[in-house]
Amino acid sequence: MKPIVVLGSGLAGYTLVRELRKLDREVAITMVSRDSGDFYSKPMLSNAFAQGKDAAALVNTAAAEMSKQMNITLLQHTEVLGIDRQKKQLLTSAGAIEYSRLVLALGADPIRLPLQGDAADAVLSVNDLADYARFRGALTSTKQVAIIGGGLIGCEFANDLASAGFAVTVIDPTAYPLSGLMPEQAGKQLLEPLAKLGVTWRFGVAVKAVDKLATGYALTLTDGSTLHADVVLSAVGLRPRIELARNAGLAVNRGIVVDAQLRSSDVDVFALGDCAEIEGRVLPYVLPIMHAARALARVLAGEDARVEFPAMPVVIKTPAHPVAVLPVARDAAGEWKVLAEGQGIKLGFVDAQTQMRGFVLTGAYAAERSEMSKQVST
Repeated sequence: MKPIVVLGSGLAGYTLVRELRKLDREVAITMVSRDSGDFYSKPMLSNAFAQGKDAAALVNTAAAEMSKQMNITLLQHTEVLGIDRQKKQLLTSAGAIEYSRLVLALGADPIRLPLQGDAADAVLSVNDLADYARFRGALTSTKQVAIIGGGLIGCEFANDLASAGFAVTVIDPTAYPLSGLMPEQAGKQLLEPLAKLGVTWRFGVAVKAVDKLATGYALTLTDGSTLHADVVLSAVGLRPRIELARNAGLAVNRGIVVDAQLRSSDVDVFALGDCAEIEGRVLPYVLPIMHAARALARVLAGEDARVEFPAMPVVIKTPAHPVAVLPVARDAAGEWKVLAEGQGIKLGFVDAQTQMRGFVLTGAYAAERSEMSKQVST
């Protein structure tokens, strides 16, 4: 029998294999990885520095042990060149790999802004262990870090680095932190607690150019002002990896288009994780990936399963002011209502039928996320 081939060795790929092995110990599985295939927690990348952890310390289980535990064939450092859907082959730098079914767990790439200046290519992004190793190395003997982007990842890195003693400046064209996830009155709760750690906020402006100085870099902002930084980190979001699927003729939109069984426009090709658009939703968070992986494992084991998502709050790792949010779509009909206010804020998003569809909890209220989740209509 041709194997099930899983392309990608991140949380999505490994969780799928782990769940599938609970249902079928014998089916042949081949995992193809562009990197080492070591298993680590990607969310840890944005809060590891203050804990004194280097890239090696973030590895939970080495690739060889993962391969042994899960009884899979693991192809490391293998580049994928294309998919021949007619022959059911994955074309790689290690040769053609035949598949019975193919799972694309490709992840996402950091969005890179079109910056001017002779040091635009020196701006770093952190999206995997190798990126983190480069970033950590760049922080040696530095004091000032500029972070482009005040969203989830930008805020987590700002908290982590400021608590480690760096002077951090966050630059974002919106009016407040986490503006893509929550309303202004909630996002602004982070301003003072992170400022006390050493974070300087620059909102309403963007970075136009990054140029080399004798030491460090000069950032020119869109309002004409400049600032100095020893290291510049871009954290403006992720873009699902869809080119391989697009080139293979699969349906793509923001992500690789799949249904509730994680099946693409080809019945033998599936997509999972950050690269997937599940019934119109791209959900690049841990809990949705776990739920989707369990459902797909059942599908691959022959069951008529479909993923069903419960309320899945996102926990933002900003210890200076904890945040938990159950996001709602930007175009969702309803309104945010203040439920409590004190050492933080508790907001609920209520629709026209007075049903709660989402929430934001900051500060002391963040610990109530499980209880709040029970009140949400999904």
